[in-house]
Amino acid sequence: MLHEVVTAKTPAADRPVLETNPRANPEQGNQTSNTEFVLLGFGNLPELQLLLFLLFLVIYIATMAGNILIMVLIVADQHLHTPMYFFLGNLSCLETCYTCTILPRMLASLLTGDRTISFSGCVTQYYFFGSLLGTECLLLSVMSYDRYLAICNPLHYAARMSGRACIQLAGDCWIGGFLCCGITTLSISHLSFCGPNGIDHFFCDLIPLVKLSCNDPHLMETLAFTLSLIFLLVPFLLTLMSYICIINTILGIPSTTGRQKAFSTCSSHLIVVSIYYGTLLIVYMFPTTNILSDFKKILSVIYTVLTPLVNPLIYSLRNKVVQEALRKSCRKFMFGPC
Repeated sequence: MLHEVVTAKTPAADRPVLETNPRANPEQGNQTSNTEFVLLGFGNLPELQLLLFLLFLVIYIATMAGNILIMVLIVADQHLHTPMYFFLGNLSCLETCYTCTILPRMLASLLTGDRTISFSGCVTQYYFFGSLLGTECLLLSVMSYDRYLAICNPLHYAARMSGRACIQLAGDCWIGGFLCCGITTLSISHLSFCGPNGIDHFFCDLIPLVKLSCNDPHLMETLAFTLSLIFLLVPFLLTLMSYICIINTILGIPSTTGRQKAFSTCSSHLIVVSIYYGTLLIVYMFPTTNILSDFKKILSVIYTVLTPLVNPLIYSLRNKVVQEALRKSCRKFMFGPC
């Protein structure tokens, strides 16, 4: 097995990869712990580095612009100060932070060829990525519950989704995500890395890091599986149940036009949510084999890069209220207040 060793005196883009033992041999002396890792990412496609850089740069700019636009509109327009748009604003804020955790580092690697990252930098990236990932899983289930109340129990909606309740639900999602990832990050910081330092991924994630550890991976894999059950499977099932109830209510709408319009909106939401949760469940709850390794890397692109790009379009920019708020803001910007 290849063990990537970074030499200290060569430029970052030209550092060689040398062969060595995959794990430290206890009979050998002078073993030192790795202080930096190499994100292998898409390094096996050298002829596509520039193309990938341009592609991800466009996605990064579009994602940031879309999500920041949604946040600005929700804050600026009084008509958008409702529970649904409050949660959408939280989602856009989360997606903005989420994108900044992954893509800038990936773009720098593709442009310069420097794929090294320090141990502390790797753990920090994982902490913020994992925290925001857990927060989004919880927030999507809260958003589906909000739509369930609005459509299936409209008489109780105002009481259950008061301003205080919305703030508390959103706050619980953020706190829960960051506390959950704090547990795994603390566990990672106590692992020993004395073998290979090549992470077969384009960012620092839990499972690739655990596989590089010299410790017994069983405990960390059990912890990861348990947290995946709590923060992935349970929110997904709650979201799925909410949308099933919503679709069942929509089917009872007497107006064909109203039924088709509502079903089109909810079905697009359900498809995006199912793809998001589905890719996460495959990546974190299925064992990683040599066959699944590259496939999981592709799935990771879906939930780290593509989902933050399409969420503003699916959840907000297709909405007529948001479109009207955008038109009003554009008119005010170009012609000034009337």
